[in-house]
Amino acid sequence: MRKLLNTLYVFSEDMYLALDGENVVAKAQGLERGRVPLHTLESILSFSYMGASPALMGACASRGIQLSFFSPHGRFLARVEGEAHGSVYARKEQYRISEDERSALPIARNFIVGKLYNSKWVLQRGVRDHGL
Repeated sequence: MRKLLNTLYVFSEDMYLALDGENVVAKAQGLERGRVPLHTLESILSFSYMGASPALMGACASRGIQLSFFSPHGRFLARVEGEAHGSVYARKEQYRISEDERSALPIARNFIVGKLYNSKWVLQRGVRDHGL
């Protein structure tokens, strides 16, 4: 179990995640192996088939903490997320702009410039890191 930035990574295959008060508790063979406060986390990635308690899943969903499950070999299995937040009016405005060519052209142009700029840096890094 390792915490990087605000993400908790659980790599042990026999680890079960549970909720105890306001903490994520990692248990292996019935013994507590680690404890992390929920308010410090943005996401939890579990590489174990043991899973997590429904109480922990509900707490993560209500607090906006992403809880993702992977096989021990890294294959994605499932994700628990809370309700989506956003503005209906902002989404309607985005659709309205996308239908008008005059409004959409400057935005599309900026996307393309950004993609080209990033591609240039990727190529330069590749040449720098791998001389041949």
